[in-house]
Amino acid sequence: MGGHSRHALHHVRQVIGRDPDAFTRGVFTRLFALDPDLRDLFPAQMSHLREAFFGVIDHALEVIPSDDGHTDLVELLAQLGRDHRKFGVLPAHYPLMCTALIGEFRALLDGYWDGDTEETVTQAMMLTTGVMRGAAEMASGPPTWTARVAEKYRITRDLAVVRLLSEDPLRFSVGQFLEVAIPQWPHEWRHLSPAIPPNEDGEIEFHVRAVPGGVVSSAIVSTTRVGDVWKLAQNHGTLHIERGHDVLMVAGGTGLAPLRALLIEMSKRADSPSTHIFYGMRYPGELYDLAVLARIASTNPWLRITAVSQESDDPWWLNSIASPEDLGVDHRIGLLPDVVAAEGDWSDHQALVVGSPQMVTATRRRLIIAGVRASRIQSDPVY
Repeated sequence: MGGHSRHALHHVRQVIGRDPDAFTRGVFTRLFALDPDLRDLFPAQMSHLREAFFGVIDHALEVIPSDDGHTDLVELLAQLGRDHRKFGVLPAHYPLMCTALIGEFRALLDGYWDGDTEETVTQAMMLTTGVMRGAAEMASGPPTWTARVAEKYRITRDLAVVRLLSEDPLRFSVGQFLEVAIPQWPHEWRHLSPAIPPNEDGEIEFHVRAVPGGVVSSAIVSTTRVGDVWKLAQNHGTLHIERGHDVLMVAGGTGLAPLRALLIEMSKRADSPSTHIFYGMRYPGELYDLAVLARIASTNPWLRITAVSQESDDPWWLNSIASPEDLGVDHRIGLLPDVVAAEGDWSDHQALVVGSPQMVTATRRRLIIAGVRASRIQSDPVY
């Protein structure tokens, strides 16, 4: 890319970075003016969406004029194009977004907008929206599928297990997570991991904790009812077990779900590798699925379980069904990353770490310091 083109895109990025919120508001105002019906595709509150949108445009403006990173950018845009099908975005909408973007760039740059800048910026935005549109058109299968709530029960005041049945083929692999929308918040999509492997009966199980301020998770825990129909979309994630190495699993909270699904799948094999799972919560009574893990371990000698809690006793409002000691499970008190690091030598293990971003980051750091190769540590987004 020529020097002027590089300078033009760098300048555009600098200008929109001064006030990202104003830029995104301007783009969507222009988009809805071009086609008012598009407003119905978006949630009422768009602050989070605008933030994510700015991140994509900013990243594209950074990578396009650079000498590398193009392949990763194309893959990111293609995934976004496939993902956007679930919102009802059609191929015809992408040229409208391109027009809205260029119109906002022109207004913000004002006196700096000339013929060469317009050509450079137009090509960049046509590439950005064009890759998304092409990926959406090439995607196979319907953008969404449905499952009906068959059972829901609350474990604690902020934690629920939801079981669903789908008449559609299950489109995910064990260990992956799905995009999910519930009828109470049909335009808000969240990532949830099935806690059981896909099966021919169409059964799906999710473990959901109500996050403070989280409207969707709170609605699932408090208002989901049997018979509700959920929408599901893209499957993501690459958690998997590699043959040839012992396995370390670290699960924080409902991050247990995808690891639980993998353990259930592993229990069907005769050659599963030696596996040690550390399962942590704040209080012992919050280790809601410890009994299930204990049952799996009772018939699979390759599995070892260590329960971890920050506190040794439960508060008055929490009634645990069975303590780790009652189940014959090793119990450690402390922070999950600290306990894992102190428990043994993991340098020759593959590690799967799932939970809050703070826990994942801390555990990953401790494992790398302890000699575990970064390439052998797998993790997925927050739970």
